[in-house]
Amino acid sequence: MHESSTLSNQLLIAMPNLHDPNFERGVAIICQHGEDGTMGIMVNRLSDYRLGDVLAQMSLRSDLPEVADAPVLIGGPVQPERGFVLHTPHGGWDSSFRISESISVTTSRDILEAIASGHGPQHALVALGYSGWSPGQIEHELRENAWLTAPVDHAILFTTPLDERWHAAAALVGVKLEWISPYAGNA
Repeated sequence: MHESSTLSNQLLIAMPNLHDPNFERGVAIICQHGEDGTMGIMVNRLSDYRLGDVLAQMSLRSDLPEVADAPVLIGGPVQPERGFVLHTPHGGWDSSFRISESISVTTSRDILEAIASGHGPQHALVALGYSGWSPGQIEHELRENAWLTAPVDHAILFTTPLDERWHAAAALVGVKLEWISPYAGNA
């Protein structure tokens, strides 16, 4: 595997010493990682919106309560007006990026139309905005012990309750975050 792609399709888990309000106690999936930087979507930050609100902004509507009432997440501080749908399985959507063999992120209207009508992907998470890091920034933050990485887990992305995702993601690599000091340092 090419070194610049090693963080793609990984979970990025904020360590207790990370106090940036955008990322504190956060979990993100890394969608792209390369020489141009890193792009990810936070998967445990609830926005003030429901999917019905987002659909209405796009002149769409769903008569399905589970769709209209579905939570919308805050994907990150970059382009918060733009929607991202993280989903499985892949589909023939107009604007999709394949993160892995089983997970894609789509930004086109057609996927929201399908979700609104009850014909969307089996698992989907809608987020507003994304998280971005400049080239080398995420590697630096990893060296500074600001983040843990873990393999992507579908349950954490799609079924684990939002308030449990931070601890559940760390548990994937055997870490109990409550046992870690909130102070960083290197021996």
